[in-house]
Amino acid sequence: MDCLCLVWALDKLHYYLYCSLFEVITDFNAVKSLHNMKNTNRHILRWQIAIREYRGNMNIAHKARNIHKNADGLSSPYSGHLSEDRTLQKVNKCAWWQSWRKEPIEHCHTCDRCQNANKSTDKKFGLLTHIQEPQSPWEAAHMDWVTALPPSGDNAYNVSLVIVDRYSKTAILVQCHNDDTSMDTALLLWSRVISLTGLFENIISVRDPKFTSALWTNLHRLFGTKLSFSTAYHPQTDGLAERIIQTLEDMIRRFFHSSTGQTPAMLEKGWNQRLPEDTLRKDLIDINPTSSSFKMMLFKVKHHEKQSINDAFDYAKQKWDKSHKLQNFKIGDLVLVSTFNFNDIKGPKRLKYSYVGPFVTFALHGINAVQLELSGELENKNPTFPVSFMKPYQPADKELFLVGTQLV
Repeated sequence: MDCLCLVWALDKLHYYLYCSLFEVITDFNAVKSLHNMKNTNRHILRWQIAIREYRGNMNIAHKARNIHKNADGLSSPYSGHLSEDRTLQKVNKCAWWQSWRKEPIEHCHTCDRCQNANKSTDKKFGLLTHIQEPQSPWEAAHMDWVTALPPSGDNAYNVSLVIVDRYSKTAILVQCHNDDTSMDTALLLWSRVISLTGLFENIISVRDPKFTSALWTNLHRLFGTKLSFSTAYHPQTDGLAERIIQTLEDMIRRFFHSSTGQTPAMLEKGWNQRLPEDTLRKDLIDINPTSSSFKMMLFKVKHHEKQSINDAFDYAKQKWDKSHKLQNFKIGDLVLVSTFNFNDIKGPKRLKYSYVGPFVTFALHGINAVQLELSGELENKNPTFPVSFMKPYQPADKELFLVGTQLV
């Protein structure tokens, strides 16, 4: 076959090769001796006669297959199915059987390589769920880091620890260093935050090594504080701290928060602090109300805050659920995991598979997080993933494609 390819190529390109010196590279070593073959069949003799005129101008060189892949790809016919419609069109041109529509479509849906390679254009899984709201200030707090900041101050602080009260949306920023340990972070939290707010009942944070260390977890176990970590690749869980980070430089204490309708100081203390600009006003607000009016005002503020939070959640859920849908995975289901956040997958980044797997569902954490039994390249990663980065795996029915059918 390789000898026939050589004869065909010389016949098609003889306009460019005639009276010119050229080299033929092949991965089949026997082609080098095509001119000198003896005791051959009639096909070889006919090919020797066809290339005889190039004997003095042509040099045949051998190149191993493992380093000759560019030509090997051109000589190999492609195969595959880009979609159901194209596969059915190809099948319809050359064959027919009783279930010629059903079986190709099922084959396209259950193809292992296609399920891993094809990108998903459907709605992502996972509807918006509501984290339980606290009943008093600093009962629950969000924590996150602002890293890669330029060094500032005499101590060259380059990291800021953001602590946000989930009830009043009050934010406390603690300056620290990038190389601080979990012990340093605990001391800063105790001296700069807990000394002012008291102990938290719940801390919602990212899975930072300082927050998942044995010292940090054991310390808060003694305090009776529950540690709630966000799912990997799902920053929406700690969205309150993320939002504070995004608007850190532009946030003004006197602005109303969009979800509560009040300033943090009004919810936490019952009044707004006086600012220098207030002294320029003629109608100064009385910040020392009587005891009865203070209780009534605080009651109205809390009632308004609860209603505002419920309205804000309903609005956010409506917007979120438009682009997401519910998917109830079960323990034992096979799923594929998106490689969007994985930069250590082998192969070119541009051509890596969109999904990897399948993996078995090991445990369920609510409706938006699933724990998997990982293996292979993902064995050392956190096994809990948000459902928005997964899709069900459809195994192929092997018996369907092993049964012979008569073609017409």
